[in-house]
Amino acid sequence: MAIIGSAMPLISLDAIVIDTETTGLDPAKARVIEIGAVPLKGGKLVEGGAWRELVNPGEPIPEASTRIHHIDDASVAGAADFAGVWPALAGRMTGAVVIGHTVGFDLAVLKRECERAGVSWQQPRTLDTNLLAQVVEPRLGGYSLEHLASWLGIAVSDRHSALGDALLTARIFLALLPKLREGSIRTLAEAEKACLALSNVLDEQHRAGWHEAVAPARARAEQALGRIDTYPYRHRIADVMTAPAKTIAAAVPLREALGIMARDKISSLLVSPTGEAAGTPLRIADAAIITERDVMRAMNERGAAALDAAVGTFASSPVVALPSAAFVYRALGRMSRHKLRHLVVEDGEGHVCGIVSSRDLLRLRAQEAAILGDAVDGAGDVPELGAAWARLPRAAEGLVAENVGGRDIAAVISRELGALTRRAGVLAEQRMRDEGRGAPPCAYALCVLGSAGRGESLLALDQDNALVFAEGEPGGANDQWFAAFGAVVADILHEVGVPYCTGGVMARNEAWRGSVATWQARLASWVARSKPEDLMAVDIFFDLLAVHGDARLANDVWRAGFDLAQGHVAFAKLLAEAAGEMPHSFTLLGGIRTENGRIDLKRAGLFGIVTLARVLAIRHHLVERGTPARLRAAIATLNRSVVDLEALIGAQETFLDLIVRQQLADIRAGLPAGNKVEVKRLNPQDRERLSEALGAVKHLDTLTRELLY
Repeated sequence: MAIIGSAMPLISLDAIVIDTETTGLDPAKARVIEIGAVPLKGGKLVEGGAWRELVNPGEPIPEASTRIHHIDDASVAGAADFAGVWPALAGRMTGAVVIGHTVGFDLAVLKRECERAGVSWQQPRTLDTNLLAQVVEPRLGGYSLEHLASWLGIAVSDRHSALGDALLTARIFLALLPKLREGSIRTLAEAEKACLALSNVLDEQHRAGWHEAVAPARARAEQALGRIDTYPYRHRIADVMTAPAKTIAAAVPLREALGIMARDKISSLLVSPTGEAAGTPLRIADAAIITERDVMRAMNERGAAALDAAVGTFASSPVVALPSAAFVYRALGRMSRHKLRHLVVEDGEGHVCGIVSSRDLLRLRAQEAAILGDAVDGAGDVPELGAAWARLPRAAEGLVAENVGGRDIAAVISRELGALTRRAGVLAEQRMRDEGRGAPPCAYALCVLGSAGRGESLLALDQDNALVFAEGEPGGANDQWFAAFGAVVADILHEVGVPYCTGGVMARNEAWRGSVATWQARLASWVARSKPEDLMAVDIFFDLLAVHGDARLANDVWRAGFDLAQGHVAFAKLLAEAAGEMPHSFTLLGGIRTENGRIDLKRAGLFGIVTLARVLAIRHHLVERGTPARLRAAIATLNRSVVDLEALIGAQETFLDLIVRQQLADIRAGLPAGNKVEVKRLNPQDRERLSEALGAVKHLDTLTRELLY
């Protein structure tokens, strides 16, 4: 790929504006069905250069997708597959800056299509009109193509076609250029720097599985980090792991394993007992690992004869693994504790999905802070667990000092609350055995719900947990064991600092545990209810996330809830009504209404946003957990103006940000963490942010009725 000079003026770029239409919104699964591209040169559209191709995805196109882009199976029946179309697009991208609107999604899908097709993918230099618009006008109500077109006075036509959206994006980019210049952003490097400063937006895209929306030259040196590197707290292992991991059968000679490592320039191989057939995932429980150090040790002990021995002879098992959704700081801590250079990465179903090495993490400088997570995992008893948990506010304090946003801090806290609950489950199992109650009678999943399940917990915590087990009737032997187990878990969590749930949402209570069959019957009963008061606390089930045990049991029940609720509009309405009305947050004179100088931002803002996102997800079968992901999925699904929903995403970020900072200030002052923010202590900028966020939720009740009724 040609080198694109960082000092190149934006108006002088050779660029290609791209857009894709796909089978869905999950970049890990979506298939490309249409590609559009428009070249730019010298700040102008290149006449006659527009290009568009349909792509046969090799699988049925969902009807929900067809309703958006009007491309069905018949439309692509005679089209080439991705491998046949890719060379034409790759040729257009070579040597050009690739521009798109939320281009990280398009790049993620294209990269995965290249991987499926076995063709080469090279990271292009990119710019995103969504980010550029936020740089130019950070207070704009929304950044969809329609919203930007309206703001810039650009006519909209042929929406939701790849070429139509590419043309619209190109015109928006050109219209942004003079506004960027007014802000002293003239060159490619200046544009990249300004976009990279929008770290919260970029991190949200990373969590959604999108590709880098801004990709500057790799040669640019990284800036020295401060006293804590926040990267490990803002990125998941999935962002840094190598995937797929190379696998070799245990019976293969060590010589062949060494050859593969040398050829592919890798330092480890996963070892399978029999060798996995193509497309068959390797289970964590069956995996072993051979590293370059193991090879050196074998050669030292056996000499050349080691090369003819089976690789399984020297492999290590069981492997040390972490889930792909874990934050990077947890990998650092785990490697430090076990004195390892490699960790296996697992998906939510107990299968290998990648590997992460110390080389992948060399540039990270947060080893001391990494103790935060691993101390929870390594706690041998309840006192140790309590000591580990006490470190969380200090870690949050460091993140605030490094200007990490409230949403990212909430994600870290949620992850650690899940880890704490998992460790409580392990210790509870030990206690059950020690007390003579035996091992779990069947497979089970210990889950968190509510904000922990959504990844949105802050420091004012209580317990929300549930149990799903494979089989057993209510009141039967299995249920009795899990009732006792749930009580021990609740006691441990309460003891280490996460108090009992005042609403009773805990696995020790019958309503929040049960077999798969019991949960299915319970779900059917919920959907059939006719009064809001019959559904109190039911809504947080849809945030359920397994943190210990057999995650498949929990995932199946969670998805079954969405499936049962699909088409039952009345159920979603009742859940919205059960949440109650939003309070009025402004005085008659337009000031912020407070009580004793504080405003409860959970009640005044967060709760309503979370409720709307959840009921929209239930109403439209949007199988997501996080509030931003649910709102974005709703935006993509609803055929209406999305400005209000986009504003809610920003408002939630503001509320989380202000709450966590107040909580830390209160903890420093010896006060319990809560959700009430002292308005007087806010600086003018934060007070303005708060007013805007409260304004975004001012008519949330009306918006909810419009979208549901």
